[in-house]
Amino acid sequence: MADGNGASRREVIQLAAGGGGGLVLGFSLVGKGEAASSAARLNTYVTVQPDGWVEVVSKNPEIGQGVKTSMPMLIAEELDADWSKVRTVQADSDPGLYGRQFAGGSMSTPLHWDELRRVGATGRALLIAAAAKSWGVDPATCSTEPGRVVHAASGRSAGYGSLASAAAALPAPDPRSLKLKDPKDFRIIGQPMAQVDTPSIVTGKPLFGIDVVVPGMLFATFVKAPVFGAGVEAADLDAARAVKGVRKAFRVEGAGGTEALSPGVAVVADTWWQARKGRDRLNIRWKAPSEPGLSSRDLEARMASTARSSVDRIERHDGDVDAALKGAAKRIEATYHYPYLAHAALEPQNCTAHYSKGRMEIWAPTQNPEAGRQLVAKTLGIRPEDITVHLVRCGGGFGRRLSNEYMVEAAWIARETGAPVKLLWTREDDIRQSFYRPAGWHKFEGGLDASGQLVAWHDHFLTPGQGVQTARSAGMSATEFPARFVPNFRYGLSILPSPTPTGPLRAPGSNGISFAVQGFIDELAHAAGADPLAFRLKLLGEQGLVGTPGRDGYDAGRMRGVLKKVAEVSGWGRTRMAPRQGQGVAFHFSHLGYFAEVVQVRVENDGRIRVEKVWVAGDVGRQIVNPSGAINQVQGSVLDGLSAALGQEITLEGGAVVQGNFDDYRLMRIADAPPVEVHFVLSDHPPTGLGEPALPPAPPALCNAIFAATGKRVRRLPVDPALLVAS
Repeated sequence: MADGNGASRREVIQLAAGGGGGLVLGFSLVGKGEAASSAARLNTYVTVQPDGWVEVVSKNPEIGQGVKTSMPMLIAEELDADWSKVRTVQADSDPGLYGRQFAGGSMSTPLHWDELRRVGATGRALLIAAAAKSWGVDPATCSTEPGRVVHAASGRSAGYGSLASAAAALPAPDPRSLKLKDPKDFRIIGQPMAQVDTPSIVTGKPLFGIDVVVPGMLFATFVKAPVFGAGVEAADLDAARAVKGVRKAFRVEGAGGTEALSPGVAVVADTWWQARKGRDRLNIRWKAPSEPGLSSRDLEARMASTARSSVDRIERHDGDVDAALKGAAKRIEATYHYPYLAHAALEPQNCTAHYSKGRMEIWAPTQNPEAGRQLVAKTLGIRPEDITVHLVRCGGGFGRRLSNEYMVEAAWIARETGAPVKLLWTREDDIRQSFYRPAGWHKFEGGLDASGQLVAWHDHFLTPGQGVQTARSAGMSATEFPARFVPNFRYGLSILPSPTPTGPLRAPGSNGISFAVQGFIDELAHAAGADPLAFRLKLLGEQGLVGTPGRDGYDAGRMRGVLKKVAEVSGWGRTRMAPRQGQGVAFHFSHLGYFAEVVQVRVENDGRIRVEKVWVAGDVGRQIVNPSGAINQVQGSVLDGLSAALGQEITLEGGAVVQGNFDDYRLMRIADAPPVEVHFVLSDHPPTGLGEPALPPAPPALCNAIFAATGKRVRRLPVDPALLVAS
């Protein structure tokens, strides 16, 4: 994702502070050539209290990726605050103050690394100026220690709290004129910091959307058709209303499609369990869909038929692939498939809404609050400025909460009910009414010359969509590796019609593409009689950056660096494996991060897989903001990828999703989770995000390890242990 505000000039503005003469700093993001005015977007971030405590606003949604800690760390570092006296405050959704607020694409660090540090640096400059004015000295002769301004020549010092009122009266300097800290002087950035919400999480204090309580609040459930978009034929509303505690039961005709408000039936009650009991008595008859419901078998048949025919269109063609394949010493073919996946965040979708006197107030665990506000406004016919969105911590997002239909549902039900309402989905709702990671099929052909060099690559990629358009998150870039690294390269695309709604899931696109591409590369290495890691290094070659930085750039040197590092730390090629034990390697570039991983497995004779350990090497630039949070994100990404590869698949029957809970959509259990050893390779590039790029290499490294242990190739996910039974 990219920041759409186009900001190129940043100025700090001084705001009047309420409550005890505190100092409030803000940022105004304005477009090039614009003047800061009352209409400019203002971002207030920092408050220094008279007692020395510093409150730092975290503007973006916290979904478990740690930005509520790491983003305030950037500000506090340049402010030279005492981190032990910093309070983090979650912002509400307010694009007028904060610009774009979202959690997605691993973009929080790259978008705010410079901007937020300058917020802190400007605050520090004001505090120094206030102290220097008080002492009658040159500000250049003053410095800071955590929470204090110091004048070494006279031995004087003053705490930030005592300087706050005076600093608030001074004109703010141009943040671009300020010198930021040398990284060697960092006191906060680069130190492992506990997440600011951890005490509340481990003690069970209300924190998440599911915990929100509003006076006079009722509870709602909303049932939708198992076949996406189908309408309500009939429902026994009186039976639902007869349940004790049920206040209302009514049909919703739907508006705006699946991504806004689907047809369904709402039940509102004093407690959620009463609402659920009323729902169970609705006896809904759904309208027949306009087209026969699609099944997974139908999709498989369509895929097989399409794979045998020519591609819909060629997305990239370098060299002469057909001639190179014909002249190859070895020619390898394989078909890979990965399924639809649900996000299955531990906190089901929920939202609390209150409509009163023409205004809507919403408490939402959302990754994209402004998009939610606009969607509610459009669907309900309310002015966006009459909608307030409070951001509450998400119990997982993984891209699912970039869609906001549950916000619209809660707002609609609240307006119909005339009271505050908390809408809470069931687990079955969450899994069966999602925007799924798209399924995909890759039909590969590869050619090796007599020396084992890869000289030809053809990928016929089959993916869901409609007409000529791929479904959301179902496309593949024409520069996806190994494009530009194979002299004769062809990528053809075919679109399979599918009504299943799709959307981004952690490392969109990459989480499936990497499994297929890195699996086939492993097959080519085996056919060449080469070590899989050495084959990959040879494929990357000796070149550096390929393409344009920030657009289609791919730095082969950085990828070689993480490959060599993971080989070193994993003992690749030096560790003696027992029978049915093996190591597999894979790498992938996504979300500006370069990652290579080695997985070690043992496959029992009955086909059961035990992942023994994972080693990870990643390059996300020159600085790790919060090592504790960074390691957590990498480990979580790897376990997420392994969990999906080992046990997760969404299938369709008659147009409806079959899976519904964690008994048939299995998440990895603690006992199955292997140790994940994380290493960062620092490089001289701006720091980038960590929520997603460590996931894509995990599934192919796992499957390549299974091949090393058993000699059996996994070309379809999830892994089927029955195919790995010792013969």
